Amino acid sequence: MKKPILAFLIFSAFISRAFAQHYTVTSPDNNLKMDLKVNDSITYAVTYKGTAAVLPSAISMKLDTRVLGMAAKVSGTKKAVVKKLIHPINGKQATIDDCYNELTLTFNGDYQLVLRAYNEGGAYRFVTNFANPVTVVNEQATFNISPTAAAIMAETDNYTAWELPYVQYKAISQIKDGKRAITPALFAYPNGVKVVVAEADLFDYPGMYIQKKNGSLQGQWAAYPGFAKMGSWGDFVSVVQTRMNFIAKTDGKRNYPWRVVIATDDDKTLLTNQLIYKLSRPSALHNTDWIKPGKAAWEWWHDALLPEAPIPSGMNHRSTELYNYYVDFAARNKLEYLLIDAGWSDNYDVRKPTGRSDIRAIIQHAKQKKVGVFVWCVASSILKDLDASLNYIKDIGAAGFKVDFFDRDDQQAIGWYELIAKKAAERHLMVDFHGCSKPTGLERTYPNIVNYEAVRGQECSKWDYTTNPEHHTLIPFIRMLAGPMDYTPGSMRNRSKSNFKPIAQGLPSTQGTRCHELAMFVIFDQPLGVLCDSPTEYEKYPDIMKYLSAVPTTFDETLVLDARVGEYIAIAKKKGDSWYLGAMTNWDARDINLDLSFLPANTNYIADIYTDAADADKNASKYEHKTITINRQNKLDLKLMQGGGAVVYLHTK
Repeated sequence: MKKPILAFLIFSAFISRAFAQHYTVTSPDNNLKMDLKVNDSITYAVTYKGTAAVLPSAISMKLDTRVLGMAAKVSGTKKAVVKKLIHPINGKQATIDDCYNELTLTFNGDYQLVLRAYNEGGAYRFVTNFANPVTVVNEQATFNISPTAAAIMAETDNYTAWELPYVQYKAISQIKDGKRAITPALFAYPNGVKVVVAEADLFDYPGMYIQKKNGSLQGQWAAYPGFAKMGSWGDFVSVVQTRMNFIAKTDGKRNYPWRVVIATDDDKTLLTNQLIYKLSRPSALHNTDWIKPGKAAWEWWHDALLPEAPIPSGMNHRSTELYNYYVDFAARNKLEYLLIDAGWSDNYDVRKPTGRSDIRAIIQHAKQKKVGVFVWCVASSILKDLDASLNYIKDIGAAGFKVDFFDRDDQQAIGWYELIAKKAAERHLMVDFHGCSKPTGLERTYPNIVNYEAVRGQECSKWDYTTNPEHHTLIPFIRMLAGPMDYTPGSMRNRSKSNFKPIAQGLPSTQGTRCHELAMFVIFDQPLGVLCDSPTEYEKYPDIMKYLSAVPTTFDETLVLDARVGEYIAIAKKKGDSWYLGAMTNWDARDINLDLSFLPANTNYIADIYTDAADADKNASKYEHKTITINRQNKLDLKLMQGGGAVVYLHTK
């Protein structure tokens, strides 16, 4: 009897494979291909220019009543070719080409799987059409990337941190099972193909991590919170104590988040890749004229210290007079905003000023000077009565607010981000998310979101060595793919690798040259560009303030001139008739040769060029500034010292 049974099983397996259904969708340029195989389960694979970017990987969703993707039967297919333009409110391009090929598979059981292939990458999502709400027990999102590929990931042991340094592995095989990382995460094949795993259009659902498990990279999500209480720093962070045995309770009729695979063999394209933005919901706002990007003066990083100022300064002297000094500095130097950080109001109730300063008088003075004001607040505190809190922020005359200490991205917390953005937009308030999870495109839906932190930023220079030129030449290729980031650049206290030491209280410094720091204003995406250093320090250098006053935070066009992940970046951005060039390197000195043929013909530009001084490897604050006239026939040779940089401001007047 055993032989006939074995033969039957072999025959059944053969029949199963023979009747598996295969589907393919290809990018408009035919370089990227997504293959789908539907049998008893669903697997997908991604190929880029012949390289298996993602090997066959299983996907499914386990609901309380069924498993989407198991015993899957396709009942219909639909293809679409889309060619359109997106006009973002804030960003690095005035228009974005949104071109893709789409395949939608409808399955028995009222659900669909949608695949999209763009030139920049591929994505898939589940769509359900159930009459009743559902519980999502778990999701299976697998990314089988070759174990020989290198990895650059920001690892985390919990579900509360995104301000993380990157860890580099020579091969995925070196990553220990159980290691978990936030997304986006980057993987590099030996032939130069880069693969980035990410997600987009995240609503009413927890954020995705990836974890090494049984040799593959698998999606992982924070389970729904059971019980949370106030704790952590300041005892005002909602800290989850217990979690449920599911990840989401949600509507039965909905689109789930996109699972995204970006692929390229040209590092430069990662700096202009806006696939996550493209995959996200269009703007929910009809009137956006009140949303004004810009740069802000700020007191927190340098402890509100104003050396040589004619008034008392420091964190213990944050008076109305002190903040008016910042307002006047912003007005003199064409900065659009002042950001007032923690201390102006009660941490537990934004409607209770501390009395250190008169917030209404400061904002009134700022309005007279045509400077807007952002105020800091705590997420859990304003959420206790969101309408009343935002009404107060609007009533005092603020242009927006920086909301801090979310430290979560489970389903409940993801709902907070959307609710805050929506309620803020109703009151014409802009939002700077801090202490938050990484962006996934919500700023397209609510363009009043001007920044997200979710990056190991300049503040960390106060207490460790992690925010260094190597870090700066990684985050634009990885973290910035997710969306804008609140790095807070602009340090004027610059140190080389050998003489930097963290300073937690007082006047801190940063690693890398002064021109490296200035280049961040061009290279980093930040609709709200927050200047971290002291007004009295900036105004010692009128030539630098000329540049910082001129450089915008959103642009009409972006061109990447040269770049390599983790090594160097040279980029040009246009606003109106002016161009802004930024270049930075890691701890290796190098020469950057820039071809200016992208400039329009028959146009001469005045070029303000800021470069590292010859001894900037020893004294990182030293720089050289010269002004010349150039045009598209010229080439620029820029010498970047260790941890160095350069900026060029091209203008016709």
